[in-house]
Amino acid sequence: MSKILIVLYPDPVTGYPPVYARDSIPAITSYPGGATVPSPRAIDFVPGQLLGSVSGGLGLKDWLESEGHTVVITSDKEGADSVFERELPDADIVISQPFWPAYLTTERIDSAKNLQLVITAGIGSDHTDLNAANARGITVAEVTYSNSISVAEHTVMQVLVLVRDFVTQHQIAVDGGWNIADAVERSYDLEGMRVGVFAAGRIGRAVIERLAPFGVRLSYTDRFRLPQEYEEKYGLTFHESIEDLVKDVDVLTVHAPLTEETRGLLDDDLLATMPRGAYIVNPARGAIADRDAIVRALESGHLAGYAGDVWDPQPAPADHPWRTMPHNAMTTHTSGTSLSGQARYAAGTREILEDWFAGDPIRPEYLIVEGGGYRGTGAHSYAQQPTQAGT
Repeated sequence: MSKILIVLYPDPVTGYPPVYARDSIPAITSYPGGATVPSPRAIDFVPGQLLGSVSGGLGLKDWLESEGHTVVITSDKEGADSVFERELPDADIVISQPFWPAYLTTERIDSAKNLQLVITAGIGSDHTDLNAANARGITVAEVTYSNSISVAEHTVMQVLVLVRDFVTQHQIAVDGGWNIADAVERSYDLEGMRVGVFAAGRIGRAVIERLAPFGVRLSYTDRFRLPQEYEEKYGLTFHESIEDLVKDVDVLTVHAPLTEETRGLLDDDLLATMPRGAYIVNPARGAIADRDAIVRALESGHLAGYAGDVWDPQPAPADHPWRTMPHNAMTTHTSGTSLSGQARYAAGTREILEDWFAGDPIRPEYLIVEGGGYRGTGAHSYAQQPTQAGT
């Protein structure tokens, strides 16, 4: 029997379970391109429930304990005396989400002598030191594509929120005002704008496909050029580098993983080459952007707006400048953990565990590191081996 350590974000401050806005969610039976959704033998939750918090437990606790496993679920993951730190040394399996990641550094992996399997409930496993896991022969898996569309939808929302200056307009309404001139002095149409996509993996392509009907001019950069027929279908212009791409965009969306190559890439020098009044939406990793360079570009007026769902570090401290910088539409890494997305990544986590305990192969697209070998990241095409993240 195994000890399974699950790190999830805290329950709602109003208590668990919440009062749900809907009684059900649509059933998704396949992903774009024909990939199949998770297919566990059973689930112990109702799709649409809050599963990503401690009490939700990804719908795993009762099943795992009925099979004789020891289950520890906690949100306490920071510091030497955290529950995560105390329980890790004899854990066989660690599960966490990118939104509240259990950072598995080289040192922590070295301390976890029994660790055999690390699962990301969702996509994005750069909170695990993949080189250290590889050296130890630890399997690392994630639920590929489970919340890619969730993130893509959030990205499109943030693009529109920035360009239309929704935050300002909504606040005027909340505050009891009605000054239309104040509400629209920074509001534009997205139609006709030049939108550049940095990294056209699953999420980047989903953003392209959802923005195309808005009548924008689309361009992208990626290590791997998309097929000609795809470029023609969406009117895509390919750029060899991010440096070329940003010179010719009104809106930049960022979907690359965090690597040594992309860390701090959106710095003063690169931002200076963007047209004045450009917008950036970054749902990928906070550390891809130079924190203070973003603030400076907004304060100077060179950037018209910045939105993102990711921070460096996470959770962000209360005084993080991205909370208060002008013309921001930040969210707290929620894009991939909608209740709809949770149903899919909880089911995928159970599928991985079922296969692991049965000695069956984990489906290849879920594998990041397989018993000592990289299998690719699943979520992104821009880089093959993400490093440990700071977000």
